[in-house]
Amino acid sequence: MKITYETLKTPLKKTYHFLLLSDLHSALPRGFLRTLSALTPDFIIMAGDMVDGSLQEAPHMLSLLAGAAAIAPTYYATGNHEAFTDGDIELISSLGIAFLDNNDSTYEEIRIGGLSSGFGHSKPFHKTPAPDLAFLDRFSSLDSYKLLIAHHPEWFPSYIKNRAIDLTLSGHAHGGQWRIAGRGIFAPGQGLFPKYTSGLYTEGKSSLIVSRGLGSHSVIPRINNSPEIVVITLEGIGT
Repeated sequence: MKITYETLKTPLKKTYHFLLLSDLHSALPRGFLRTLSALTPDFIIMAGDMVDGSLQEAPHMLSLLAGAAAIAPTYYATGNHEAFTDGDIELISSLGIAFLDNNDSTYEEIRIGGLSSGFGHSKPFHKTPAPDLAFLDRFSSLDSYKLLIAHHPEWFPSYIKNRAIDLTLSGHAHGGQWRIAGRGIFAPGQGLFPKYTSGLYTEGKSSLIVSRGLGSHSVIPRINNSPEIVVITLEGIGT
């Protein structure tokens, strides 16, 4: 597992450091919570596919979720592999985690929204359905610095980048699974030689950060593509 760092200049009054986690797929890496704690984040973002199916099928994930929430305020939006029941959502909320499913929350001067994946598993070469555009319109109209958790990076060019959303946080692409010459080979929803697989992309006035994820749901191994935790710094104007 590697630690990747990204920094963006912002109009915020102070500087914030947070973690982007995605695509754990119900794995529980050794020492994971110790690593998160040592990074001393202000808050933690979970960008989907942390759990495969329901928490009833992965009860060991409760200790990870509770541990993350004990380290820092934690915000969770689903990917296409979660299949949470109302009971799962109530349990996540009881741990002190903000569950964001086409709604938003606030961390100090930052609004954090979660765009629902909401359609379950899809075949690798199928087109990703459109997200909830009504929520995107409501969220983008808010008068604050806006972070959007959107599991699918393929939504960014068509539905997000031309809205007033400062930073989008995604996973799903698993870094392109195989990386050759710094480029991913395949990502669901994007196909062969996908554009949005890893790191920071800035288009117009909007930015996207894509995590390579922490696990793998595929039988195809990751090659030249280490799992990662992304540490993001939002530099404020007062620093």
